[in-house]
Amino acid sequence: MRVLHTSDWHLGRAFHRVNLLGAQAEFIGHLVATVREREVDAVVVSGDVYDRAVPPLAAIELFDTALHRLADLGVPTVMISGNHDSARRLGVGAGLIGRAGIHLRTEPSAAGTPVVLRDAHGDVAFYGLPYLEPALVKDEFGVDKAGHEAVLGAAMDRVRADLATRARGTRSVVLAHAFVTGGQASDSERDITVGGVAAVPAGVFDGVDYVALGHLHGCQTITERVRYSGSPLAYSFSEADHRKSMWLIDLDADGSVTAERVDCPVPRPLARISGALDDLLADPELTRHEDAWIEATLTDPVRPADPMARLTERFPHTLSLVFAPERPPDDPQVSYARRLAGRTDQQIAQDFVAHVRGAGPDEHEATVLREAFDAVRADDAVREVAR
Repeated sequence: MRVLHTSDWHLGRAFHRVNLLGAQAEFIGHLVATVREREVDAVVVSGDVYDRAVPPLAAIELFDTALHRLADLGVPTVMISGNHDSARRLGVGAGLIGRAGIHLRTEPSAAGTPVVLRDAHGDVAFYGLPYLEPALVKDEFGVDKAGHEAVLGAAMDRVRADLATRARGTRSVVLAHAFVTGGQASDSERDITVGGVAAVPAGVFDGVDYVALGHLHGCQTITERVRYSGSPLAYSFSEADHRKSMWLIDLDADGSVTAERVDCPVPRPLARISGALDDLLADPELTRHEDAWIEATLTDPVRPADPMARLTERFPHTLSLVFAPERPPDDPQVSYARRLAGRTDQQIAQDFVAHVRGAGPDEHEATVLREAFDAVRADDAVREVAR
């Protein structure tokens, strides 16, 4: 069976205020063409279909168009909700849509109930594990500790239990939206850390033939059977070096996997440039970036006059301007933003405690801070769904 694995469409998302709906529509067209031309048997979409729980109307209309075009091909599609989606909203009408061959899996309780497709070699069971927010699904899965590994492990126990009841030789594909150990993150993914832990080991998914992951925006291979497709478009400048693609997976009769990357259309290349303003404007090596979307980091010791206007004369698609004067790290003029770069909310809070009272939090206090951050994040998820 030939499976096309994609994820993280983030329909409705902009790139530094640039509307990407046209580029997202172009990607949908490319996906449909790939399904038709490469004789794909099934499409899997591993979450974050939308960029937010309540997407704009234009994004919903594009999703509707995608559903119709996929249904017209007569090729089954399996989709799960991601941490950016409202699972309940995305799942509305799932039963009716399923009759057209578009199978939406947004309910955690259905983790062990597969979509079963058939080819010349027998059945292939597709299990959809939507994004599992630990604090909200721990009771459903009967786990004591609200952590990613615990709830995903319990969901996979249901998958393996169901698979054990099926005919010998039944092959299996799992769709999941998670941060798996070994994956490389970028700046455009929403943090899903719970209890100080974001990642789960790939071993959680043992026992199935292929795991189609979503959440991380870079296409990557965790193991030969566990892969991220990545997002079809870049959504931050941290993705400037990404090769955006989908996975074309051939699942053989014995469950062995052959994978091929299929490149996605690039609306405009991305480039990060850094240096003093006058140098950036004069450097002949940067000519190749003049038509790219640009993030420029200026290292001038003093902020130059009209930097954006001057940059856009040479680089008309400059979208982001960062000031990072070359100063020693202990210089009092180093910006607050630079001091916080790369630090988690937990670390920032602990640093604040140390600044105020002269010593950082003890183990119990650090736990209280972590639980407070987890509670706020879970409450945000509940409020987002209820809107």
